[in-house]
Amino acid sequence: MPPEDIVFDTFDGGSVRLPDAPQATINRLFNAIRPVYVPTYEGPAGGAWLSESDLVVGYEGETQVYAYPVKFLNFHEIVNDEIDGVPVLITYCPLCASGVVFDRRIDGETHVFGNTSALFQSDLVMIDHETGSYWFQTGGEAVIGPQSGKLLDLLPSVMMPWSDWLALHPETLVLSRDQGFGSPPSRYDRDPFGAYAQSVDAGRFAFPVDEDQISGILRLSEIVLSVRVNDTEKAYPVGRLGDDVANDEIDGTSIAVFAQESGPSAAAYSPMVNGTMLTFTGTGNGLYIDEQTESTWDFTGSAISGELAGERLTLLPSRRSMWFSISIDQPDIEVYFP
Repeated sequence: MPPEDIVFDTFDGGSVRLPDAPQATINRLFNAIRPVYVPTYEGPAGGAWLSESDLVVGYEGETQVYAYPVKFLNFHEIVNDEIDGVPVLITYCPLCASGVVFDRRIDGETHVFGNTSALFQSDLVMIDHETGSYWFQTGGEAVIGPQSGKLLDLLPSVMMPWSDWLALHPETLVLSRDQGFGSPPSRYDRDPFGAYAQSVDAGRFAFPVDEDQISGILRLSEIVLSVRVNDTEKAYPVGRLGDDVANDEIDGTSIAVFAQESGPSAAAYSPMVNGTMLTFTGTGNGLYIDEQTESTWDFTGSAISGELAGERLTLLPSRRSMWFSISIDQPDIEVYFP
């Protein structure tokens, strides 16, 4: 990648491209947006400051589930953690509304990630401490440095309103607002990016974007869920699915994308249960019914009644972002239309 495609936010209303940035400026901007390296969590009451509609990035470990409020991530963007033996990287870029969770292991070695304060195609650029390589957040790809061309493994996650997450996971842990940064809790009450999607649709990006690389098949700011199967991805425009299911295939593998209008939210699952391939329909109230056994399932992919009660679908790796960022990362990606 040409270094000039990397642009630093100098936080004074200006910017500077990587080739023109003095080392002193690069050093000053490193972690100016402070990542979380040793996260602290609270129980469900720790989310009492959130409104019902506030979005969270949800991640399920083997023994516990975690919620990362977007209102907090707006100001910190990166969380390094180890959950049930998996070194995870929770990332969020407010300039493309992209919430993505990765495995921090590269070629078997665990890496720690910081923030360059730079953007590529108006998306967060991360840096690994071990090699100093720059990483494109939405794609999880190293674009500058020794790791160039390598990809982080995508992990299953969802983005959904806090009230929905809490209803599905009443024992969730919530990333605390108090991470030792000295920031007043009130800092996280506001959402400075609430109207940003309108600017994107008008072509007013905060930082340079090569609009010639973006497919016009969807609105620039349209929220899509990009689902990965066998290194192939397909994009699902979340808002167009409503409270329903996309029964589909990626690379010859059946998938089911559960969607709900609140958020809007979507989660992708493998629909194979006990050797039977299921197909689903939405009921319009956050529940889904499989046509084979008429069992009822919730948004977490759990069967809550019927013949398959107690069974659980396998959540698939995905990323949720504005269309422009997904389109740039995956220029040939297929789009599903209901």
